[in-house]
Formats: sequence, structure tokens, C-alpha cells
Amino acid sequence: MVHSGIEVLFQGKNFLRLMGGLWTSVWIAGVSLGFGLLLGTFLGVLRTLKNAVLRVVLRLYLEFFRIVPTIVLLFLVYYILPRQFHVEVSAEWMAVLAFSLWISAEFSDIIRGALESVPKHQREAGLALGLTKGQLFVHVLMPQAFMLELPAAINLATRVVKTTSLLMIISKDVINVGQQIIEANNQQYPSGVFWICGFIFMLYFIVDYPLSLISKMLQQKFSANL
Repeated sequence: MVHSGIEVLFQGKNFLRLMGGLWTSVWIAGVSLGFGLLLGTFLGVLRTLKNAVLRVVLRLYLEFFRIVPTIVLLFLVYYILPRQFHVEVSAEWMAVLAFSLWISAEFSDIIRGALESVPKHQREAGLALGLTKGQLFVHVLMPQAFMLELPAAINLATRVVKTTSLLMIISKDVINVGQQIIEANNQQYPSGVFWICGFIFMLYFIVDYPLSLISKMLQQKFSANL
């Protein structure tokens, strides 16, 4: 009997394993985004200050994470840092560390651009009302910057979810699980690779596509308000 290959998806616990791998990817992406956005917001605000040394340091921080490939960053935090500092941390949490640092660098530039895009007269009006610099950031600049940076932040989130495919080198994410299933069933289901890869593509599509739609809707809404 010739198998179509789709049976491999439902053989044993393969389906549950794939869903478990997806959950690993999603929770790592979600937690990393939480930490990364918070740190990135703080760094982005610092990048707007008139301190040349601080700006240079934070710019170097951004460029480092832009230049270094994410896969190299994962190797660094998983294989090198624990040995240097003699600590034992799970692969998942080391991935959270790597992704959080990368996200914070990228998001700091988004926040900086959004804050600097707020019209100058808004700043002047806030200061004229007697607001302190802190109050100006909280009540005037940040609310307006939030709407400006939201589409870019959602685009960053979709990139993070897709980049979690690199977790296969250190953790049991959905790509890693899929590869294991393909290798274990390659002889019995030669065409199983098509169904496994197609199913993984569909899972990523289901997670990322709604985010892309939200981003486009926000961009259109923002453009209409200009």
C-alpha cells in the first residue's frame, strides 16, 4: 500500500509533539518580547537625551545586535556564557536572554524614532504649561510616540516569531521536533517531509499572519489621520 505521507502527522504522538514545539517557540517569543520591549523602551528614551557619550554607547549596542547574526548570538549565550560564569540555565531561558537583548536593541531605535517624530510644538506646549521633563515624556511624548511605533513594534514581533526557528540548534522548538519526526519516519513515509514542513509552515502562518494584518490596519489608520 502506498502511503500519501500525511499519516506521519498523526502517528503516535507526532501531532502533540509538533504542537508542543510550537508552544515552545511561542512562549519564548512572547516572554522575550515582554522583556525586550521594556528594556528597549528605556534605552530608546535614553537615546533621545543630549548626552553624546551615552548616545554613542547605545548606538554601538544597537549596531552590535544588528551585525551579529542571531544564530551566533544563540551559540554565544548557550555554549559560552554558562561555561564562563559556571551557571546552569535551561536552553529555553538562554534563548529568552538572547532574543530579549536583540529585541531591546531593535526596539530602542523604534522608540527613538517615534519620540523624535513627535512635532516640536507639542514639546514646547508641554513645557509652556509647566510640565517637567519627566511629565512631558509620560503625558505628552510617550502617548503620541506609542501610536507612531505600534506598527513597527508588531512587525518586529512577527520577525521574532519567525526567528524562533533558529531555536532548533539548542531547544526542542517546532522545527527541531519536525526534523526529528522526519528522520524517524523517512523510510516508512518518504513523502512525510512534505506534510511535516507544510504543517509547520501553516503553524507559523497562523501565528504571524494576524499580526501582519493588524500592522497594516494600524499603518492605514495612522496614514488616514495625517
